[in-house]
Amino acid sequence: MSRNLIMDKLEGVKMRFEEVGRLLNEPGVMNDMKKYIHLNKEYKELNPVIDAYMDYKNTLSNIDSAKEILADEKEEEMREMAKAELDELTGKVGGLEEKLKVLLLPADPQDTKNAILEIRAGTGGDEASIFAGDLFRMYTKFCEQKGWKTEITNVAEGTAGGYKEIILDVRGDGVYGILKYESGVHRVQRVPQTETQGRIHTSAATVVVLPEAEEFDIEMKQEDIRIDRFCSSGPGGQSVNTTYSAVRLTHVPTGVVVSCQDQKSQIKNLEKAMSELRTRLYNIEYQKYLDGISSQRKTMVSTGDRSAKIRTYNYPQGRVTDHRINLTIYNLPSVLDGNIHEIISQLQMAENAERLKVSSFT
Repeated sequence: MSRNLIMDKLEGVKMRFEEVGRLLNEPGVMNDMKKYIHLNKEYKELNPVIDAYMDYKNTLSNIDSAKEILADEKEEEMREMAKAELDELTGKVGGLEEKLKVLLLPADPQDTKNAILEIRAGTGGDEASIFAGDLFRMYTKFCEQKGWKTEITNVAEGTAGGYKEIILDVRGDGVYGILKYESGVHRVQRVPQTETQGRIHTSAATVVVLPEAEEFDIEMKQEDIRIDRFCSSGPGGQSVNTTYSAVRLTHVPTGVVVSCQDQKSQIKNLEKAMSELRTRLYNIEYQKYLDGISSQRKTMVSTGDRSAKIRTYNYPQGRVTDHRINLTIYNLPSVLDGNIHEIISQLQMAENAERLKVSSFT
């Protein structure tokens, strides 16, 4: 890709950034909250591109200045300083261009959203439920490190520990864009607690990450929703099994069912259930978009078939292997303690490299 093409694209982004800034300051924009939220979101997304562009322009300007000194300066000491600076800046500009290529790739508008994280025990009986509990702990630790807020909306505990199913809301900056790489089947290879002969078993749990739909993303008709109220189950105090605080919603046209029972208040459970239902309906359409992209890029790492085996946690060898990019880390305890940053970073780089191959930058 030529430098002129980069500059042309960046000038276009800069013009849009300045236009959005002007629109946000118009007196009437606050009257249309949907428009204001959209513009504010776009402004924040463009900001890092503009910061990198300013750094890039400044670096190119300094390169020109260093070249001028080398062409005109007679004093050897000044020429040596200019040459050293030119070498440093030339090395820097290549890295900035690669960074800008990635920043200029069309962003998935879902990446900035909050997310719903689901973990379900798969094959392996009680051991699969225990492993689902291990994954839940891993993700909550990771979310704590990121400063994200998590809230459980539905849970079904395993008979020997862990969870048959656990669903939680995750809120923070760019949650979905980071957690989306975790969707798929996670396998564990270890000696189960119930194994008396020390044999290694393979169990699995499924992780699904959904971008949370905002109110204006999808319209739900009240007449299409059936509401059932029932008693909560599990830990929660005296109100459990005595008051009809839990809520189950059924979207009649699609058959989508969600339930929420983590709050003692039926009103709060209803609000959270409505939010989850909105997200699930929104994701029916979003999955069609993902399937379309998957058909174009067969090796895409963050989307596609959510039933695919993506990662193995091998206890005897103390390793974690991500099969999408053939990455193996021999530090299983650290990973299970929430330190999955390196894995996600490698997945992001692999996907960006893949996207660059089919972009206008190649």
